[in-house]
Amino acid sequence: MRNRFSFQRFWSIVKKEFFQIIRDPVSIKVPIVIPIVWIVLFGYSVQNNVDHIALAVFDQSKTQESRELVSLFSNSGSFTVAKDVASISELSDLLDAGKVRSGIVIPPNFQKALQSGEAAKVKFLVDGTDPTIAGTALNSASLVWKDYIADITGQRMNLLGIGESSGFNSLVLATDIKYNPTMENSVFSIPGLIALIVQNITIMLSAFTLVREREKGTIEQLMVTPVKASELIFGKLIPYIVIGYIGFLFSLIICILLFGVHISGSFPLFLGLCFLFVLCTLSIGILISTIAKTQVQAMNYTSLILLPSVLLSGFIFPREAMPVVIDTLSYLIPLTYFIEITRGIMVKGVGIEFLITQVTVLCIFTLAMLSIACMRFKKTLD
Repeated sequence: MRNRFSFQRFWSIVKKEFFQIIRDPVSIKVPIVIPIVWIVLFGYSVQNNVDHIALAVFDQSKTQESRELVSLFSNSGSFTVAKDVASISELSDLLDAGKVRSGIVIPPNFQKALQSGEAAKVKFLVDGTDPTIAGTALNSASLVWKDYIADITGQRMNLLGIGESSGFNSLVLATDIKYNPTMENSVFSIPGLIALIVQNITIMLSAFTLVREREKGTIEQLMVTPVKASELIFGKLIPYIVIGYIGFLFSLIICILLFGVHISGSFPLFLGLCFLFVLCTLSIGILISTIAKTQVQAMNYTSLILLPSVLLSGFIFPREAMPVVIDTLSYLIPLTYFIEITRGIMVKGVGIEFLITQVTVLCIFTLAMLSIACMRFKKTLD
C-alpha cells in the first residue's frame, strides 16, 4: 500500500515545482526571451544575399565616360562607393584594413579607348577573404560591365560612327582576387572558428566560477576574510587564462595540421592579441558569474551571449547582408572584432596598424567588464 502511486503526493510535487519556478524570474523569462531572440536573430541574420558592397574608386581618367561607369556601379544596388582614392597603394590599404571589399581602377586612357579603339584595361579588385562576398562582387561587376559596354559604350560608338566591336575588343575588365585567390571556404571559416572556440571555452569556464562558490556555501567563508573583490576576481581569472590559452594553442595546432591553414602575418602579434581576447571573454564570464545566482541561470545567460555572437559576428553569415539594425548589434560583441583580427593576420597578413580600432575596442570591453564585475562582487562581499 505504501508503494502505491498517490495522486495527492504527485500533485504536491507539481505545485511545489511551479512555485519554485514562479519565484525564479529567470525561469519565467527563458521561454519568452529565448524564442524572441532566436527568431529575430535567425530571421534577419541568416542571409547570403549581399548588396551595397563597399567600393573604392581610383579614377585616373576623370572624364564623363569614367564617371558614368562609376555611377553604373553605384546605381546597381550591389555596390556603394565608399571612397575615391588617389593611388593604388591607398586602395590596397583600404582593402587590408577591411574598410572596403572591392575596388575599381580606371586607366588614364579610358575615354580615348572608347572613342578610338585603343587598348585599355579596367581593373576590378576584390577581397577574397569571404568567398560569399567575393563571388557576389565578381558576378555583379561582370553584369555592370556588360551593361556599360552594351548600353552606354555601344550607343556612343554608334553616334560617333565607330563599330561596336572595337569597343568590345579594346576595353577589358581584369579581375584580381586578393588574399584568397582560389576563394577556398576553409581560409574564411578556420580563423573565425578558432576565435569562436576560444570564446566558448573561456566564457563557459568562467561563468560558473563564483556561482559554484555560492552554491557550495564557500562564498560565505570568503566574506569573513580580508580579501578584496578585485583580488578575488583576478585570482580566479589567472587559472582560466592559462586554460583558455592552452585551448587556443591546441585549436590552432589542429587547424594547421588538418586544414593546412597558415598565418600570413606576425605570429607573435597573433599570440599577443589572442591573450587580450582571452582576457576579454573571461571578464564576460566572470560578470555572468556575479549576476547569476545558480548554475542553471549561468548557463541560460551564457546561451544568450553565445548564440548571438555566432550569428552576428560574421563567423558564418556576411554582416553586409544583414539589416542595418542587426549589423549595429554586432558592434556590441567582442567576437566580431577578434574575428576581424584573426582573418586580418592569418589571411591578409596585416600588421597592428590596420587593427588599432579592433584592439582598442577589445581593451575597452575588457576594462568595462572587469570593472563592473568587481563592483558587483564588492556589493556581495559588503
